[in-house]
Amino acid sequence: MILYIALLALAVVTITIYSGLYLLKNNEDSSKAKIKKALKINLSTFLPLMIMIIVLILPFSSKAASTDAAGMMATSAGADGLKFIGAALSTGLATIGTGYAVGTVGSAALGAISEDASILGRTIIFVGLAEGIAIFGVIISILILYA
Repeated sequence: MILYIALLALAVVTITIYSGLYLLKNNEDSSKAKIKKALKINLSTFLPLMIMIIVLILPFSSKAASTDAAGMMATSAGADGLKFIGAALSTGLATIGTGYAVGTVGSAALGAISEDASILGRTIIFVGLAEGIAIFGVIISILILYA
C-alpha cells in the first residue's frame, strides 16, 4: 500500500516537472497564469499524498521501548529515528527562518545605511539578532540528540 502511494507521489512530481517545462516553453501568455494554475493543481495533489505517506509510515517507525534480559530499558530504532527527525526539523526550520530574517533585515539595513552612514552599528546588531535564530535551532537539536 505504501509503495503504491510513494509511486503515485513520484508520478505527481514527474508530471509537475514536465508540465512546468512544457508551459514555460510553449506559453505565450506573459502573465504566467497557466503556470500558476498548474502549480496549484499539482501541489493540491502532491501534499495530500505526502501526508498519507507520513500517516502510514509513522506508526510503524515509532515503537515503544522494550526491556532487555537485564531489565534495562532498550531504545528502539523507531524512537531513535524520531529523535533524528526532530533534530533535523529544529535545525532546518530555524535556518530557513534565519535566511528569511537576514534577507529582510539585511536589505532594509543596506537601504538605511545608504541614507545615513552613522547607523551602521545599530543595523549590524539587528542582522546579528536575526542570525541568532539559527544558533537556537542548533542548540535545540543538540539537546534533542543528547538528552
